[in-house]
Amino acid sequence: MQRLFAFALTALWAHAACAQSNPLVGRWNFNITTAGGTRAAWLGITEKSGQLEVWYQPTGGNVIQLKDVKATGSHLTLTIGQGRKGSPAVWELDAAGDKLTGVQKRGTDSMPLNGMRAPALNRKEPRNWTRPEPLFNGRTLDGWVPMGNPANSHWVVKDGLLVNEDHGANLKSTRKFDDFKLHFEVLCPDHANSGFYLRGRYEVQLESEPLSSNPPERRIGSIYGRIAPKEELPRVAGQWETFDVTLVGRTVTVVRNGKTTIDHQEIEGITGGALDANEAEPGPFYIQGDHTGGLKFRNITIALPGK
Repeated sequence: MQRLFAFALTALWAHAACAQSNPLVGRWNFNITTAGGTRAAWLGITEKSGQLEVWYQPTGGNVIQLKDVKATGSHLTLTIGQGRKGSPAVWELDAAGDKLTGVQKRGTDSMPLNGMRAPALNRKEPRNWTRPEPLFNGRTLDGWVPMGNPANSHWVVKDGLLVNEDHGANLKSTRKFDDFKLHFEVLCPDHANSGFYLRGRYEVQLESEPLSSNPPERRIGSIYGRIAPKEELPRVAGQWETFDVTLVGRTVTVVRNGKTTIDHQEIEGITGGALDANEAEPGPFYIQGDHTGGLKFRNITIALPGK
């Protein structure tokens, strides 16, 4: 049933993206230049009964539906941040072909917005995969670098484990990848919150917070804010969690502790914290270290499409 639903959803988006009646409809990726560097955002726009439905992935947090939406022809006005302190952000956008461009205004400040239609990434799963190779050697941090200020990094190797001793810098692989089979094992302390990013754009959520703290699509093993595991597996304090994640194009499968919890489902778009919105390009893995300290990792391996 989930595969059928995923297929139907994919077909709906494909139809929406090709709809000639409304050039605004589709999925749109934004790389936004800010004082703190480049940030990634996303819009998903569909048309239902003549009305636009707009979902927005901010640079952080989870995807949300925007309610203050006004469209005239190829022009779109969005109000973002209702209810927050300070002035809300207003996006003024115009669609032309595969571009959605305009400006964000907040009070007297403004900055340009340049969106591109997101790629479909429809690829068949390889018939075979290479032998898994280690991404972490158990001795050094070779192949991984802290993001941002290295002095703020608390990533170390202890007793053959990759350990984040305290909240600080995120950790990124030096290699970039396209399609893959990823394996890793993680030990989360109580009340931990972290994530393992695929291609630097899609977060596999890792957390050990109370169930009441997060909805299913933001709990451990989810694609954060996008896809909830199909069932809630029991959690045992102090127990190693095993993850096997296959990503081909946009299609993801997650096996947690030997049980398939996400089965060949499409990731609609980037998640909060994405390094960029260049979905057609290979990207690195990165592990969140800025939320919680104390997480431990081992046996991080990857298999690639065979020839």
